[in-house]
Amino acid sequence: MAETKRKPVLPPSFLDTDLYKFTMQQAVYRHFPKVVATYRFTHRDPNVYFTRECYELYLESLTHFGELHVTDDELQWLRKACPYFAEDYLDYLKNLRFKPEQVKVTFNAQPQNADLGRLDIEAIGPWVETILWEVPLMAVLSELHFRTADTDWNYDGQEELAYSKSKTLLEAGCVFSDFGTRRRRSYHTQDLVVQGLLRASKDLTNLKGKFLGTSNVHLAHKHQTEPIGTIAHEWFMAVGALLGYDNANGKSLDLWESVYPNVLLLALTDTFSTEAFYKDFVKDPARARRWKGLRQDSGDPYVYAPRAKEVYQSMGIDHREKTIIYSDNLNLDKALGLQKQCDEVGFQASFGIGTFLSNDFRSASSGGRVKSKALNMVIKLAGVDGRHCVKISDEIMKNTGDPDTVRLVKQIFGIPV
Repeated sequence: MAETKRKPVLPPSFLDTDLYKFTMQQAVYRHFPKVVATYRFTHRDPNVYFTRECYELYLESLTHFGELHVTDDELQWLRKACPYFAEDYLDYLKNLRFKPEQVKVTFNAQPQNADLGRLDIEAIGPWVETILWEVPLMAVLSELHFRTADTDWNYDGQEELAYSKSKTLLEAGCVFSDFGTRRRRSYHTQDLVVQGLLRASKDLTNLKGKFLGTSNVHLAHKHQTEPIGTIAHEWFMAVGALLGYDNANGKSLDLWESVYPNVLLLALTDTFSTEAFYKDFVKDPARARRWKGLRQDSGDPYVYAPRAKEVYQSMGIDHREKTIIYSDNLNLDKALGLQKQCDEVGFQASFGIGTFLSNDFRSASSGGRVKSKALNMVIKLAGVDGRHCVKISDEIMKNTGDPDTVRLVKQIFGIPV
């Protein structure tokens, strides 16, 4: 294992996070600056525990987050790379600091082994501030886990592996981005991956495929590539909780578009199920024309494009002008298969690939035969101003939130309970 030092982990930059946290932060800054939010951590694998050492280093790491800030050089780059960020928001960002006191971490030891346990993580504070905790909290936890507990791996061949994947995608005509920050094995891993993806993109020219960039703002700055990202489930979740679930998807789109007219208009459809989204979407064909496309993030991806075609056609919109972004647990086979389907159906396809790029390892002791699993974890918005937030999704295992509120929202949207 390459990382042997037992020491805290701190992101190398305030910008070491996904772009959509900043785009959503600006929208929150505009529309909901006084809302208080609660975020909670979920680790979905019941067979994987965290060590007490990992927990203690995690606590120590969090104490250093207040040292991070946006540098003048980074602000100058943001102005050019992300012209949709307004000056007053950039001024706000310049003066913003993480507040570690907003985060509470609890170690729940196993009865049979006090050095192993589950973690409860909760972040509470103004939504406009706490929105930035999600990604680095998971990235740092993952890195510490693979430094202290699961150490049967190394970095050998990581950049070349990313190069090979990029080559396959480019030659197949795929347009794709790195979405790997949250569950990366380490910062160094994602850095190597972006280097490999970029090198393949530069070596293989005149192809239909294209590497667009990375969701990681710091790495986009470091490697002078495009930062990629728009909107996440939490925007729809909060708008529904704060403003009511009737036409919640439509309200969310309209509020977003008021901040980002003519840019970043790619709609995430599955917060309350994609069919519930379409019921709101078709009510405003003019808005559907303005929005550039849709993002698929749960359920059967092969059902998505044919159904989206039907929806666009019902509004008299040429679906061939629209993009579908796929971002749910992608690998090469899935991306290539979906690219083929979109070519046949007529959509422009794009792929946001995460864990398959930034945490694709084999155990060293097996000689590369056995996969070294990534952590299956999420941090979700649990509440805003004392109201529960829920995500229904197109996949039952991805439903999150208070069970009673989940049932209520399902009834509102006509989803079987």
